[in-house]
Amino acid sequence: MLTTQELQTLKNRFGIIGNEPSLNYSLGVASQVANTDLTVLIQGESGVGKEVFSQIIHSQSARKHNKFIAINCGAIPEGTIDSELFGHEKGSFTSANESRKGYFETVNGGTIFLDEIGEMPLGTQARLLRVLEAGEYIRVGSSKVEKTNVRVIAATNKDLLLLVNAGRFREDLYYRLSTVPIRVASLRERRDDIPLLFRKFCIDFAEKYKTTPVQLTEDAKEVLSAYRWPGNIRELKNIAEQISVLAPNKLVTANELHNYLPEFHQKESMPALMNNSTGSHTDFANERDILYKLFFDMKKDVNDLKKMFFEMIQNPAVAHGYQAEAIPERYPSYEHELLAGKPNVSVVMSNPETQKLETIHEVEETLNISEHEKDLIVRALKKHRSRRRDAASELGISERTLYRKIKEYDIEE
Repeated sequence: MLTTQELQTLKNRFGIIGNEPSLNYSLGVASQVANTDLTVLIQGESGVGKEVFSQIIHSQSARKHNKFIAINCGAIPEGTIDSELFGHEKGSFTSANESRKGYFETVNGGTIFLDEIGEMPLGTQARLLRVLEAGEYIRVGSSKVEKTNVRVIAATNKDLLLLVNAGRFREDLYYRLSTVPIRVASLRERRDDIPLLFRKFCIDFAEKYKTTPVQLTEDAKEVLSAYRWPGNIRELKNIAEQISVLAPNKLVTANELHNYLPEFHQKESMPALMNNSTGSHTDFANERDILYKLFFDMKKDVNDLKKMFFEMIQNPAVAHGYQAEAIPERYPSYEHELLAGKPNVSVVMSNPETQKLETIHEVEETLNISEHEKDLIVRALKKHRSRRRDAASELGISERTLYRKIKEYDIEE
């Protein structure tokens, strides 16, 4: 492993701030594996700086003088990702007006960083596995086997084993990629590093905008360190820039800092998603958050309806040719159950001409997650007039995941 001096030199070279033991360990592993050709899988939440680790590995390897390219698998449409990675022949598809080299050909001898590897389609995963095992690939529309010598570094913010169990990621590819796993700690696991990072960002922005660097009071530092930072270092950097530009005073207090920190009251009140032994989030975290939000909205609507019915029982009134019929004394538990908030109580509205209590039917609400998820996606698309990027942002999922869900549920836009 690296000595203290070597570790500090590495941090200075790549602008890494912090002394958290888990961070130092990950840097040591990255440096130690750099001189090999082993495939590396970098795991960590979005915004923790996984790409920096891929650059460290490449810069300290024998390939450092050759090309390095970073590719976001989630940003490339499913229909073109094979062409982007492996190239295509002229006429292989409608818009293929000429032959094109893929990244595995243009970066031959170098390093390819595949970010968001969990978003890669299954067909492309099979092609990638062939590259990793035999160094071979075939261009789209060709039958000729090509050779390549590329080191692959992959990264993900998801638990790939859960994707494997769900049939969305190849098991053989997972074990081939994770020859050397490196986990990058989230910002909330590095509480002591947060003020240091914030200070560094503020100094950088002060130089950029020709102003005095912003400083925090002690209570503001405590607020900064206690915040969850779901966006990790990326979010911290954005907040530092906002404060550097907008803060009226260069000494920011805790109360002033609250104005710049997004509030997640609803999200934090939701059931917490459990982490596995490696600390990575369970699969479909974003999709579960969407469903939790939908369930809480439904609960609020049900409570509002029960409150309205109870008021009508207390003050019978005629509406649309019907009136709320007073509950007989032989049913004394109805009012108590309504006040207690029990969800299975039905209030019967009857025609005043009949003046009879109708049979109460309890309707069980559907608990099918797919139906709720589809409904929420339809509402988001309608709200944003079928603009997928805006709808995906509203739902808290990637545009690629939204595209897949639209096809899965056969949603008409």
